Amino acid sequence: MKSIELMMHLFQRFCWLDERLQAQLHDHGWPDVSRAQSMVMINIVSGITRPSDIARRLGISRQAIHATVAQMIDKGMVTLVPDPDDARHKQLTLTAFGERMRADAQGIMGGLTDQIAGTIGEARFEALLETLASDWGDGPVGASGAASGTASVGGRERAA
Repeated sequence: MKSIELMMHLFQRFCWLDERLQAQLHDHGWPDVSRAQSMVMINIVSGITRPSDIARRLGISRQAIHATVAQMIDKGMVTLVPDPDDARHKQLTLTAFGERMRADAQGIMGGLTDQIAGTIGEARFEALLETLASDWGDGPVGASGAASGTASVGGRERAA
């Protein structure tokens, strides 16, 4: 079934990329980071900084995101600060340590990107990026009539 193939291939390639990123970060002397912590970092760098918003985007509970954030605070990667737009909320920011780790991860991702493009060919790589960035339409609608989640696509919020 194509639907199973699609899900498996996307997930396998995501895991391939994340595992190589984590291994290279480890080789550079950075502390081990869980996949959940990695996803929190991606969201912060993408401008999603409220833990509740990150939890919603990742489809996890607020309790799970707070446990993940607590681990990241303990590692010195992030800190919680008051949200300047809403005193009822907190925002995550990268510490100086977290920023250095992010910069190293960005460099590693550049190398992995080059490796992928070199392996599958530049034209296929560009087509892959274009396909993944294209609008796939609205996601399934739940009983409430609302889309089941949101995801940022091409810099804008889209139903997932």
